[in-house]
Amino acid sequence: MNATGETIDLYEVLGVSKTATQAEIKKAYHKAALAHHPDKQPEHLRDEAEIKFKAAGQAYEILSDESKRARYDQFGIDGVEGHPGGPDIDLEDFINMFGAGMGMHGMPGMHGMGGPGAGGGKPRGRDVIHQYEVTLEELYKGKTVKFGSSRNVLCPSCKGSGGKEGAKPKQCSNCEGTGHTTSLRQIGRGLVTRDEVPCPVCHGNGSIFKEKEKCRKCKGACVREEKKVLEIYIPPGAKNNEKIVMQGEADEVPGYTTGDIIFVVNEKEHESFARAGADLTHTIKVTLQEAICGFSRVVLKHLDGRGIHIEHKKGKMLQQGQILKVEGEGMPYKRSENKGDLYLVVEIIWPDEEWLADDNNIAKIKAALPEGPVPTFEAVEHVDEVEFSVADLDDVHNEHHNGPWVDEDSDDEDEDGANVQCQQQ
Repeated sequence: MNATGETIDLYEVLGVSKTATQAEIKKAYHKAALAHHPDKQPEHLRDEAEIKFKAAGQAYEILSDESKRARYDQFGIDGVEGHPGGPDIDLEDFINMFGAGMGMHGMPGMHGMGGPGAGGGKPRGRDVIHQYEVTLEELYKGKTVKFGSSRNVLCPSCKGSGGKEGAKPKQCSNCEGTGHTTSLRQIGRGLVTRDEVPCPVCHGNGSIFKEKEKCRKCKGACVREEKKVLEIYIPPGAKNNEKIVMQGEADEVPGYTTGDIIFVVNEKEHESFARAGADLTHTIKVTLQEAICGFSRVVLKHLDGRGIHIEHKKGKMLQQGQILKVEGEGMPYKRSENKGDLYLVVEIIWPDEEWLADDNNIAKIKAALPEGPVPTFEAVEHVDEVEFSVADLDDVHNEHHNGPWVDEDSDDEDEDGANVQCQQQ
């Protein structure tokens, strides 16, 4: 909990649902760790990236432990290790980096809400948070969005007083003239937070008018509805969960500093590209003949519509799952001419069964390919001929998830992606 009373949702930190499996949590953690690793960020973003990197690790530490996860699900963050915040979690940094009002989806947030005199001036009104879905193509090229906005503004007739000119108000008995009331809200076992909200009776003025003395335009409500067209710009390279702030565009409340409208960028999952920070990953399909003999052609259509052409020279065969690095073809960095890198994952297209069933084709393959060394064994006393079928590795892993022969970490990268072996032809 921070000063605004917002709670931390560890599932949202990793971007998974509360019913996520351990495998999904682990995958999400590796993705977050790779995306937020400080070494992969420009200088001016490293401090923020480091906090998010550590937060992802601490969220994973709790959710990957079934015992801690069960306590967290039942009691919240204060139930982990017997104290609020769990092990070594800096709540202030946690909230600031991942944003107050997480998961509110367009509802008014309490971000920045303060009591009277907060910061030496007026208390701050509510911010309004909107979730905005954007495609990866739009984040690559940038996008300008216009939208209609409806909000409350101080009544121009009474200037937000709620009364006729010359009328004298009396002190509001509900808030005793302060213009605000206190709301207590329980956020966990034994934890209560206090929120300061505008008084619903006097609308934040601290005073009220008799019915006949109320402003004819707003009828004492102090505000009127205003409709306008707003415009936001999503710059190239903007990231998932990034906030675009329109200052002072939330509802106006008498006696309060006007809050902001905050758009939270939600990156829509792409069907062929995967993103990690400023780097992109894309699978390219290569025929077996191309893998052996080489090729020179367009292998993919980029996010801005360009074709990406590469040349693989003969002499070194491409391998299934091999990763080719193309520098400077990833996502753009904001306010920079530089871009991340593009990683191409090779998928070999093998001849189909019909082609392989032709004896002439098999004879050609045997004639063209060199004979490799055949493994030999010491003399055995007995030989059994057995039949086999092709197994699905995913099914094998699920059936033998706890088997001693399964190395769950063998194909996973480290937190900083150090195990990713990138080769370029």
